[in-house]
Amino acid sequence: MTDNQRDVLSACFSLAIVLFALLVTQRFILPLLWAAILCIATWPLYVRVRTALGGRTILAAALVTIAAAIVFIIPLALGVTQAARQAPALAQMVASANTEGLAAPEWLHRIPFAGDAVYNWWLATLGQPHGLAHLLQDGSVGRMQTASEVLKRVGSGVMHRLVDMLFAFLCLFFFYKDGTALQRQTDAIGADLIGVRRWTLFSLKVPVAVRATVNGLVLVGLAEGVLLGIGYQFAGLPSAVLWAAASGVLAIIPFGAPLAFCAAAGLLAWQGATIAAIAILVLGFIILFVADHFVRPAMIGNATQLPFIAVLLGILGGVETLGLIGLFVGPVVMTLFVTLWHEERSFRDAKNLDPDVT
Repeated sequence: MTDNQRDVLSACFSLAIVLFALLVTQRFILPLLWAAILCIATWPLYVRVRTALGGRTILAAALVTIAAAIVFIIPLALGVTQAARQAPALAQMVASANTEGLAAPEWLHRIPFAGDAVYNWWLATLGQPHGLAHLLQDGSVGRMQTASEVLKRVGSGVMHRLVDMLFAFLCLFFFYKDGTALQRQTDAIGADLIGVRRWTLFSLKVPVAVRATVNGLVLVGLAEGVLLGIGYQFAGLPSAVLWAAASGVLAIIPFGAPLAFCAAAGLLAWQGATIAAIAILVLGFIILFVADHFVRPAMIGNATQLPFIAVLLGILGGVETLGLIGLFVGPVVMTLFVTLWHEERSFRDAKNLDPDVT
């Protein structure tokens, strides 16, 4: 057997092991990715805590993991508690609206130009029994005949996400504890595969991209939720805290916040608070304009040295391809792509100046 054949068989054997490992752990790949992103984003904090504790790795990893869990779990617990209080009434309202029809509000007539047309459309669709089911193509609302079935579906999804979250925080602890050794081993493998210079260049970009994306998406999104929540409270929106939490989560996705504050404005308008609904719409679009056109591009683009269009393509394309985790993976991929682009351009410029460059 020649050396080339032996190398091919060795590469196939290694690839088979990797593929089988992915097959075995596929159920936990998503929590692992979340743990890795959170670890990279908060690694400087962990290093400071470990230094303050005199290098006690396990204690520092445990404290930072607990702190991260508290930051995530407390708001989530408050949101779930508030949602649980409102869920029975909301589920019953959805089920009743689907089986009996939803009455058209009279204020629709006052909409300029299109008021009568909107009112008639409402009567012909939402006002009819099972109108919601016909409105949605897949008929999913039509299958939710009772409030208990709605709650059962939601509860099953919540339990599934809770297990993923607990596993992600368990992985986070081990990423902190063994992070230094893991980084050293990864650097050795990467340098051996693509060379020390290239690996150093690319490996330095990933943590910067992750931290900038976390700050630009999560922190800005939560800030949008807080500001909108204040507006909801002043507008007299029922369950303003729950609406604020939903707005903050949706605001993490660019252009996702309008889904929340437009729905909140629609609820206020349906209750007859037209001025409050208009105020929420104006406030929401002002916050959205400032956040998506100034704050986020500055926080992400300046740190990663990406143009705004690359940031936007990375975020939206990542969400479209990978779901929520794509919010953070997409900008990292675009950062590596732009780095590769500049590296190739620099190589070509150097080769033009010196033909002996290889």
